[in-house]
Amino acid sequence: MTGQTFDLGPQALIVARLAQGVTVEQLDGVTPCPGLAVHNMLGHVAGLVIAFRDAARKDLGPTTATSPDSFVPDIEPGWREALPKALDELAEAWRDPAAWTGETRAGGVSLPGAVAAAVAADELVVHGWDLARATGREYEPDAAALQASHGLLAAAAEEPSTDGGLFGPVVPVPDDAPLLDRVIGLSGRDPGWKP
Repeated sequence: MTGQTFDLGPQALIVARLAQGVTVEQLDGVTPCPGLAVHNMLGHVAGLVIAFRDAARKDLGPTTATSPDSFVPDIEPGWREALPKALDELAEAWRDPAAWTGETRAGGVSLPGAVAAAVAADELVVHGWDLARATGREYEPDAAALQASHGLLAAAAEEPSTDGGLFGPVVPVPDDAPLLDRVIGLSGRDPGWKP
C-alpha cells in the first residue's frame, strides 16, 4: 500500500445505484459467486459495509469480529433504504484521517487502517461488478477505488500464503486487458462471466 488516502464516496455511490436498480425479479438470479444469488450478494454487501464503516471508526465489536465465511448472507427487510444510508456512512467514516492510521479489524482479521481501506475499496469494486454482471447493467467503477483494489489484489497474488489469490485462484487475464478485467481476474473471477 502506498499510504495515500482516497475517497470511497464515489464507489459507494456507484454500488448504491446498482443496488437500487435491482428488481424484485432479479433477487433470485445467479451471481459470479457460486452459491450466492443476488439477494445473498446484497446481504453480503450490506454486512461488509457496516463492518468496514465500524473498522474505520475503530468501533470494534460483533460487526468487525464476524468472518464473512461463517454464514450465508441475505437481505433484511428495509434493505433498499438501509444499504444506501450505510454506504454513505462508510464513505464518511473513511474521510476521517484517523481511520487510515493504527490498527483496526474487519471480518475477524486485524489489519492496518490503510489496508482496511484498500480491502473496503476492493470489496465495493468487485461486488459492484458482481451485481452489475448478475443484473445485466453497465459498470464503470471509480478510478481511485479500482487502483486501490488492483494494488491490494496484485500484492496478494505475489504472497505464497495466499496460494495465488486473496479470494481464490487467479483467473489469467492478458496484461494489456482493461484494468477492471485484470482486477476481476485477480479476484478469482472470469471477466467474461455471464448469467
